[in-house]
Amino acid sequence: MRYELMLPHQIRKAIAQNWPVALPLGVLEYHGEHMAVGMDTLAVIKTLELFEKESDVVILPPFYYGAASYAVAPPEGSGSVQVGGNQLAPFGEALFYSLLRIGFRNIHAIIHHQTENFAAGMPTDLAFKTAGRQAIFRFLEKQRGEGWWGSETMADYYAGHAEGENFFNWVQVHPLMPAAMNGKYPFDHAGIGETSLMLALCPEAVDAAHFADNKSWYTATAAEASAALGQKGVAMIMDHLRAILKA
Repeated sequence: MRYELMLPHQIRKAIAQNWPVALPLGVLEYHGEHMAVGMDTLAVIKTLELFEKESDVVILPPFYYGAASYAVAPPEGSGSVQVGGNQLAPFGEALFYSLLRIGFRNIHAIIHHQTENFAAGMPTDLAFKTAGRQAIFRFLEKQRGEGWWGSETMADYYAGHAEGENFFNWVQVHPLMPAAMNGKYPFDHAGIGETSLMLALCPEAVDAAHFADNKSWYTATAAEASAALGQKGVAMIMDHLRAILKA
């Protein structure tokens, strides 16, 4: 369900049944002359909409204003919007803390931007990973008081942790395309891989008439893209979403 359309009784049901809460997280960035600047975020939104058709999920309003950086192209005339990680982290902490106060314990931010380096982290995902941890610590201290972890009520912490009970999993950040997809689907920027995803998920975000206007190395394969290839990528992404978005 779209969070902004939910009524309070629906929110309470989602909390009681531990529905996953998904934040489409992304950027506005130049993706060649042939593709929309919102590609990274649109890929998350559109696959979550597909997931929503088969499983209970709360989809938060998307956040487009991540750290695009100007590594691909300067912003003048290209459309890239850059908000640095130092600005993103306080916003992310406030958002996640608010969601925890509401009662959600199954919160996931999903990103498709610079995630080929997801294990090490890049500015946007790092900011939201830090924000999630900070929000959890802040919430637990408010809820349980200082010294909560050292109290006798936490004596079974490590035993529970070994069994998968970990409140630090209340907020998680994931790449849209997991590392397991490497070598099985093209990972690129505005090339055959991303262009195919958009042709499959959001064809209005691609204009083939402008393939010839591209002059950059990273767009060289874009004209080879197809909706059929994109659907193969979508199928792998859907398997990934099914694995991480569980009640």
